[in-house]
Amino acid sequence: MKNYKNITVRPYESGDIPAMTVIWNEVVDNGNAFPQESPMTEAEAAEFFAGQTFTGVAEYKGEIAGLYILHPNNVGRCGHISNASYAVSSKVRGKGVGRVLVEHSLFMGKQKGFRILQFNAVVASNRAAIALYEKLGFKTIGTVEGGYHNKNGEYEDIILFCYDLNR
Repeated sequence: MKNYKNITVRPYESGDIPAMTVIWNEVVDNGNAFPQESPMTEAEAAEFFAGQTFTGVAEYKGEIAGLYILHPNNVGRCGHISNASYAVSSKVRGKGVGRVLVEHSLFMGKQKGFRILQFNAVVASNRAAIALYEKLGFKTIGTVEGGYHNKNGEYEDIILFCYDLNR
């Protein structure tokens, strides 16, 4: 468990699933960050979160404020590369929850035996996330032009990032 600025990150518990589902689905519904187009039911979310290498939740002032999933980015000879996704409740954005989640995922990635954390699809308009990743030392490894289809129907670039977990 990590505590920073009244934000605690811990492994999720089954009782967290309703709040986690709401937060995840909020990001999906916004249609400008996650690739999923449809919300999950609580049962689908429970199965999805249980299937990850690690799923963590952030608590802020006693409430679930965000979450992240960590899992392999690929298999076999590329199985040492991890991937993560983060979701923060709109009620607490700007309070540092995202930063604490990313920092925790860097720690857990190494603990789980991964050597690299790679993001495959950071939407170019997600300036807050990009600024955070750059501040934390992630390296840009490429751009896919028009790689993301926003909810509004427009295509925009996605940026790929990586972080060496052994540094």
